[in-house]
Amino acid sequence: MSADPQLRREHHFGDRVVACYATRPRTVHAMLQEAVAAHPLNTALVSGDTRLTYAALDTEIAHVAAGLAALGVAQGDRVAMLLGNGVPFVVVTFAAARLGAITVPLSIRDQRPGIRHALVNSQAVALIAEGDLADIVPPPGETPDLRARIAVGPASGFSDYESLRAADPAATEPAEADEEDVATILYTSGTTGVPKGATLTGLGIVHSATNFVRTMALGPEDRTIVVVPMNHVTGLIAGIHTLIRAGGTIVIQRAFKAAHFLDCAATERMTCSLMVPAMYNLCLHQTDLSDYDLSAWRVGGYGGAPMPAATIERLAAALPGLGLMNAYGATEVTSPATIMPADQTAHRRLSVGRPMPGAEICVMDDAGREVPAGAPGEIWIRGAMVVPGYWRNPEADAREFVAGFWKSGDIGSVDADGFVYVHDRKKDLVNRGGHKVFTAEVESVLTACSGVIEAAVVAKPCPILGERVHAVVSITPGAVDEAALVAHCAAQLADYQCPESYTLREQPLPRNANGKILKRQIKQELGFETP
Repeated sequence: MSADPQLRREHHFGDRVVACYATRPRTVHAMLQEAVAAHPLNTALVSGDTRLTYAALDTEIAHVAAGLAALGVAQGDRVAMLLGNGVPFVVVTFAAARLGAITVPLSIRDQRPGIRHALVNSQAVALIAEGDLADIVPPPGETPDLRARIAVGPASGFSDYESLRAADPAATEPAEADEEDVATILYTSGTTGVPKGATLTGLGIVHSATNFVRTMALGPEDRTIVVVPMNHVTGLIAGIHTLIRAGGTIVIQRAFKAAHFLDCAATERMTCSLMVPAMYNLCLHQTDLSDYDLSAWRVGGYGGAPMPAATIERLAAALPGLGLMNAYGATEVTSPATIMPADQTAHRRLSVGRPMPGAEICVMDDAGREVPAGAPGEIWIRGAMVVPGYWRNPEADAREFVAGFWKSGDIGSVDADGFVYVHDRKKDLVNRGGHKVFTAEVESVLTACSGVIEAAVVAKPCPILGERVHAVVSITPGAVDEAALVAHCAAQLADYQCPESYTLREQPLPRNANGKILKRQIKQELGFETP
């Protein structure tokens, strides 16, 4: 019996026994229907001048679902989405769920080869794309399964999204989907090689959304701004599904600009957010928070990297009602695996918190043996939110899943109090003459130095030691120099951990659409790695 009274152990996905919420909607569609029934007049979506109540959103979804069905989309079919943050992304997500179809969100920052791989591997039968992205869609001859091409906005060779909206919803009944059915395929590059399609299920999505609602104490009065990409697991699960589960309001922004975000947060009375630490940092560096009424903002979720101590202190001083909560997860675990209670963040800044309800986390050595508390090893994760595997990729399934655990590829530890620490990606560790250097630890020290905005530590090839520690640091112009950084690190790190060379820059570090620093690109720019 699970220690949490709301959870019970259940048998799922063939050979897994996982803790699940005993009372839960069975599918993504059912989750939306619960919110519509309970809060029909609550504002569900805000995007520019568009404001939709739950009842109006449900009607819009029913029309688009009927339009997709008229094109031949049926239960189990894959519907690809080349859409940025906007109302169509949310509507298509739930329209597909209504039909029991599977959404395949694609990155609008990808190029044709990546788009082609996802369309071909998923065998998508329909694609809904923004009209101005039609040029990166492969031609019909390269995507033989793709029967329907729909564009939001004008695009040659595509039918009009408005025709979906005009369809008669009375002609289509919701499908009878199972909670173990795949609801979404998200393509993730992982460490190397061809992107893999992680299969997010209805059970996993509902479980993760419920976890966010419970741990952040969210309800129908809560409002978030989704500014991270909706086609990424964080935007999809934390931004869309979590607020639908809560019956709250999703305010949509296309891209992050600190002043625009804060102005919107004040106007819309945003109560909760989930972003990367760099976004919070930019709010502090590029604006004066006192210029905005942010008194409603009470939950500041973040992930992807530790929050610099200076950022935590400045946010606490400027926004005393804001609780910062670190969350750690991945596409393969349907977003959150751990959460940090807000009252512990300042004292345990480098921890990603404790396991989410229903999550089982262990730290294993290379031989597959659990290590003692506090010792480093690879983080393995099991629970209802862990995907059953990858789409049409049994080799990756066999390599990355063991007895229901997903092998994360992250090096971390769990202390005696159950708090989880993520030290590094396996591939980002620096092996300096046999000494293993966790780059996240060095980066944390660097970002605590006055004048440093952000830092990335990478391995510099060395013919003698194998690798040496190199730091790339984004600084405030004139605020810090290399000598100050050397002295700062020497006072806080072991000698083998200290960077032996630096690259100082005034420009931001390169990041992907999800806000994570692109270390591989940095190493290529420095000549440490071939493209």
